[in-house]
Amino acid sequence: MAEPPVRYAAAATALGVLLVAVSPRGLCAVALGDDATELAAALRVRFPEAQAAGSDPAVAGMVERLVAMIEGADNGADLPLDVRGTAFQQRVWAALRAIPRGSTLTYTELAGRLGVPRAVRAVASACAANTLALVIPCHRVLRRDGSLAGFRWGLARKRELLRREAA
Repeated sequence: MAEPPVRYAAAATALGVLLVAVSPRGLCAVALGDDATELAAALRVRFPEAQAAGSDPAVAGMVERLVAMIEGADNGADLPLDVRGTAFQQRVWAALRAIPRGSTLTYTELAGRLGVPRAVRAVASACAANTLALVIPCHRVLRRDGSLAGFRWGLARKRELLRREAA
C-alpha cells in the first residue's frame, strides 16, 4: 500500500509566508518566502505527490506551532521530524538544534563541537541543505567574523530571526 502523501499549508507571518509540510512521520519541510504559490511549487519538486492540507487539523497544528516559534512562544523541541539527509548532515542538524535560542555559533565553532574542526565547509554545506527552517536553526550560525552568511530564506529574515531571539 502506498504511503500517504505529504500535506502542506501556508500562513502569513511577521517573516513573510511560512509553508509547512508534514509526512506521515512528521515535519518534512518548512520554508519562508514571499509567495505561497512559489513555495508550494518548490515543495512539489521535492515531493511531487504533495497535497494542500485544506482543513487537516494535524497540519494546522504544525503551522500554529511554527508561527509560535517565530513569535518566541515555542521552541519546537518536541515536534516530530521526518529529516532526510546524510549521516553527517544529521549530525550537523542535531548540533544546530542544541544551540539555545538567543545564542549563535560560528561555522568554525560548530565544526569544532562536532569533532571535525577542519570540516568548516562541509558544516556550512550541511547548514545550506537544511529544509526545516526554524526547527533546525541554521540561522544561528555566523561567519568567523560574526557577520551573517547565506541563508536559504534571505539575510533579512536571518537578521530578523536573530533579533527576535535575542530580545
